[in-house]
Amino acid sequence: MFDRAPAYLVTLPNFLVYFVASLALTALFLLIYTRVTPYREFALIRAGNNAAAISLCGAGLGFILPLASTIANSVNWFDMVVWGAVAMLVQLGTYMLARLIKPQLNQDIAAGRTAAAVSLAGMSIGVGILNAACLTW
Repeated sequence: MFDRAPAYLVTLPNFLVYFVASLALTALFLLIYTRVTPYREFALIRAGNNAAAISLCGAGLGFILPLASTIANSVNWFDMVVWGAVAMLVQLGTYMLARLIKPQLNQDIAAGRTAAAVSLAGMSIGVGILNAACLTW
């Protein structure tokens, strides 16, 4: 199909595979993350809870940063998926660590306390940046 395509379209199938796989991994991460947390982020966000929005965005970005690094450095889409799964585990572990450091975290976010959410988002993004750097080879 692409054997007679213009040169700039030759890599389009790879782009599509990586893009769809990364969207699927991101959706899977958000699904798992929102099941791990005891509060319901999407319901809280719909109700106007800024803390839930901040913490979920931070976790999402903390996952997407290393995922982007794996996309840029993987040898094929399967390699990207495997290292994307590692990035997912690291980000879920970051949330667990944050809960140990701040035992009231869940209650604070559910109550809309943005200071707790900003600290969780910052930790998630910070670990995501380190994770992304470690996923370059």
